[in-house]
Amino acid sequence: MREPTYFILAALQDEPRHGYAIITRAAELSQQRVTLSTGTLYQALDRLSRDGLIEVVRDEVVNGRARRHYALTPDGRTALEVEATRMAEAARIVLRVRPA
Repeated sequence: MREPTYFILAALQDEPRHGYAIITRAAELSQQRVTLSTGTLYQALDRLSRDGLIEVVRDEVVNGRARRHYALTPDGRTALEVEATRMAEAARIVLRVRPA
């Protein structure tokens, strides 16, 4: 899983969010390593939705603009947890090996 995808999913782990909130939360969680453009985000959201990892849970209009809220699906939560476990195991391997 690519890092931007991981942090988009991670941004949705605690509550549904709209696009700008996902961009902001992904940047926070990644300590500013992941900075998503609007175009990149919406391409990723479309792909993740097609893959069944996220879903639209609410549409609203705020100040005349449509705002769509996304949430993780059960498959999305599983994919996020599997990737987090994989990364943690990879980190343990590196941290366990110390130069002699």
